[in-house]
Amino acid sequence: MSRIRPHIRGSRLATAGIAAAAVATLMATALSPTAAGADDKPSRATALENASSVLTDLAGSLGLAPEQGTTARDVVVDADGTQHVRYDRTYRELPVLGGDFVVHLAKDGTYRNASRATKGAVSLPSVTPEVSAPKAADLAAKALRAANVGETLKRLTSRPELVVDALHGAPKLAWRTNAAAQDSLGNPVARTVLTDARTGARIDAWDSIETASGDGKSLYGGTVPLETTQSGSTYQLKDPTRGGTYTGDAGNKTDLCVLTVCLNRAPATVFTDADNHWGTGTAADRSTVAVDAQYGTDMTWDYYKDVHGRSGIAGDGKGSFNRVHYGNAYNNAFWDDNCFCMTYGDGDGTQLGPLVSLDVAGHEMSHGVTSKTAALTYSGESGGLNEATSDIFGTLVEFHAGNTSDPGDYLIGEKIVRSGLGRDALRFMDKPSKDGKSVDCWSTTAKDLDVHYSSGIGNHFAYLLAEGSGAKTVNGVQYNSPTCDGSSVNGIGRDKLGRIWYRALTVYMTSSTNYAGARTATLSAAKDLYGAGSTEYGAVAAAWSAVNVG
Repeated sequence: MSRIRPHIRGSRLATAGIAAAAVATLMATALSPTAAGADDKPSRATALENASSVLTDLAGSLGLAPEQGTTARDVVVDADGTQHVRYDRTYRELPVLGGDFVVHLAKDGTYRNASRATKGAVSLPSVTPEVSAPKAADLAAKALRAANVGETLKRLTSRPELVVDALHGAPKLAWRTNAAAQDSLGNPVARTVLTDARTGARIDAWDSIETASGDGKSLYGGTVPLETTQSGSTYQLKDPTRGGTYTGDAGNKTDLCVLTVCLNRAPATVFTDADNHWGTGTAADRSTVAVDAQYGTDMTWDYYKDVHGRSGIAGDGKGSFNRVHYGNAYNNAFWDDNCFCMTYGDGDGTQLGPLVSLDVAGHEMSHGVTSKTAALTYSGESGGLNEATSDIFGTLVEFHAGNTSDPGDYLIGEKIVRSGLGRDALRFMDKPSKDGKSVDCWSTTAKDLDVHYSSGIGNHFAYLLAEGSGAKTVNGVQYNSPTCDGSSVNGIGRDKLGRIWYRALTVYMTSSTNYAGARTATLSAAKDLYGAGSTEYGAVAAAWSAVNVG
């Protein structure tokens, strides 16, 4: 299950010694302010202003220098007025990978501390590359071909961008190159390659598509309610109550891009209906899977709104959109930050059916939430955490929906899997190794695994924290979750799992967070929510120890 990673460009909106005019620009452009409540809780605009003052006064201790720029990405204001402002960083106007940090402030705006992806100084003798952009593009194209051995790739493009890499040891100038193509069926394949701009050595590489994987009669969820928009004598599958989210038909076409610049993006012709009763419950009607996709968007919106107070993927009240019937027998679904949209393939019918199940929708759109908050790098342990985050929230969306035709469970993609895959789900949170590839326990080799398999560590932790170890039955599904250290873990429930993980993601995690860092982040979140001596705090510590993260 997938998303396409965003193409991030920095801007110098707030730096050490920032002028008052720049503060005003930052406040106007970064995030929409909200009015303070009756309890005089600081607004988001106030939090931004307070954080900007901190950047000016404490630039040195935060590792900022005059040649560095910062851009506010997200703001969280707690009920008690505590403020958390998340920043991306540039160095001489180049994006800094691992330069992100979160400033934590008291209600009165005084500085408490900061969470930083990297604590080392960011400084380079030069930002002039010795390896040319065409050479970096060629190296990335070769990496894409090597990752797709046996495939005939078409329309291969390779777009390098100069960045500062602070994620892999000492900061260095690097080319981040997105290479993309279409396979023999016309479906997209993509890989991001990080190359040392001085030596040409490969620093890292990762897949840019993160695989998974009225009323309407859906394919997987039975008859579901839909909010639509009337247009003349017809209805559009567009929900005005959830930011204008809508679903369109891609017509089995594919993009001529998976990068920021698209020569031609597959269409998304909005579905219409004459009587506001959509689909037939079978795949023979093209609008049936559109019902599933729209319903998945609705339930994901509702989960984040109802449980976490987040309005939409970006937290700005704006809706995303869906494209269904993408490609030819396309065994994938992905979130794309560039179009702010979800895309679903129909599956090959042998291993996978249409990928529009509720937990897949929640999984993919949660990649968008991660992108707008911690922006966990999709490589190494942080990549495993990125995937685990989507599995966790996709699962919680499914439970929150309370649909008797698709009751909540700790199986990922169980509705879309066909017998040809040889198992009854894509992933298993209680014992991830049941898929034959994922790992249950952390070890020093976790960073070297595919992120879909190292995600098992986070998934296993989440299951143990919610349900505990040992055998049990939930909604008719039997589970038996072991621990890696032989301990017995008592669960604290799904609701508390979701609240702790969401706060850790949005307040404490950064782009480089690994599993040890996730333990620290979730313990900080549990302390904030329930207290340092609470049962919940102890359960978080026990669940991490049970998966060998100590």
